[in-house]
Amino acid sequence: MEPITKFEAMILQSVITCPHCAAARTETMPTDACQFFYRCTGCGAMLKPKPGDCCVFCSYGSVPCPPMQANGAGDHCCR
Repeated sequence: MEPITKFEAMILQSVITCPHCAAARTETMPTDACQFFYRCTGCGAMLKPKPGDCCVFCSYGSVPCPPMQANGAGDHCCR
């Protein structure tokens, strides 16, 4: 039996909701990095992480990014 990697049990889909127009879209999150920018598919706004968050998924997504899932909510994944 193959060992389970830390990313196999992670949720890789997150719904990003734009704070400007409320458009929501399911996106696949990268497993090895944080995504700093996201262009809203509704209004075209360029989203950036909120202060203190590592990425747009942690700021506007329904699920935190995989590095945060792996490190736990109290750790910073990209610093």
